[in-house]
Amino acid sequence: MLHDRVLVRMDGGEGERRSGGGIVIPATASMGRRLSWATAVGIGPNVRSIVVGDRVLFDPDDRSEVELHGREYTLLREREVHAVAASRVQSDGTGLYL
Repeated sequence: MLHDRVLVRMDGGEGERRSGGGIVIPATASMGRRLSWATAVGIGPNVRSIVVGDRVLFDPDDRSEVELHGREYTLLREREVHAVAASRVQSDGTGLYL
């Protein structure tokens, strides 16, 4: 990994989802601008606020996909990450760094 790049693996699939009220939302349903969670699996030497294993929130429309050893990953810049969820973050008890 070079510079400020973060390699992430998407959490879950792109299939159907279930709302908080239990309603099944099919994969073909059109969604507005929605951010996605992923797990960081590699970081560059200039990344300051993310470590391998952190969950990151990013915009899936602005992603670069890469396939390594038969698995699909997404390559981001650190500045494209909107939030980091990690147990080491003790800001207000949520575990989120926004």
